[in-house]
Amino acid sequence: MDRLTAMETFVHVVETGSFSAAAKRLGIGQPAVSKSIAQLEARLAVRLVMRSTRGLTPTEAGLAFFEKAKRAIEQANDADDAARGAGAGLSGNLRISAAVTFARMHIIPHLGPFLEQHPEMTVDVVLDDRSLNLVEEGIDVALRMGNLSDSSHTARKIGESPCVILGTPAYFARFGEPATPQDLLQHQAIIYTRVEGSHWNFTRGDTQFPLVAHGRVRVTAAEGVRAAVLSHLGLTLSSTWMFAPELASGEVKTVLDDWHLPARDLWAVYPTGRMASAKARAFVEYVEQLLKR
Repeated sequence: MDRLTAMETFVHVVETGSFSAAAKRLGIGQPAVSKSIAQLEARLAVRLVMRSTRGLTPTEAGLAFFEKAKRAIEQANDADDAARGAGAGLSGNLRISAAVTFARMHIIPHLGPFLEQHPEMTVDVVLDDRSLNLVEEGIDVALRMGNLSDSSHTARKIGESPCVILGTPAYFARFGEPATPQDLLQHQAIIYTRVEGSHWNFTRGDTQFPLVAHGRVRVTAAEGVRAAVLSHLGLTLSSTWMFAPELASGEVKTVLDDWHLPARDLWAVYPTGRMASAKARAFVEYVEQLLKR
């Protein structure tokens, strides 16, 4: 095993916390990982990790080596990507994370042109509405909406979507259309607990109207919110991205359009301490242009 590969193996061991998890991420056997670390320690003549029943813990020397090794690997990968990008396109695997509904509607259907631009690249799309640990999952870049809970990550805002109150015409025909935010208290709200929850904040000019919405259905994933609304169970606060096809077709309609709700931001989030790879930067730029169109 060459020097750079051994360094990469060690970085994966520290990031995942075990030989077995590192082996799974690398797609090799656990004995190969153990042998690589043993050889690395023998070459450096220093103990890099301490083994215990609780797992692996890097030593002081191991932590110092980890930080420098990670930077060296990122710089080497970036140099490879930059050279390939200047020629026949980027190559290798890109691992991205995104919310299920947003990716299904706005990312995956548009991957074709991006892959055509980079025929030597493969893409892993990890779909999850939760904020995954980017380092543990080996994510190169995540697309996240709303307020970021972890300020330690490197993030860049790449788009925003207006938020609206919407429901189906059948629901409004049965229960009436609200004329003011106060009227929403007489309606069934579909609560998306993973984003804004039941606290909806309206503004119109200098007037602010905070509201705690009430409803019998609370959902943790956007797909569930869509299903509940389209089943006429209630109205909801949503980004226009989440119901783009239905807004265009008239299957859902907006109300209270003279009131403003905070927009929902889309962020490109990179793992803590990592330089964004050329592949990740190219993908984020592509998504940014998609949203502008």
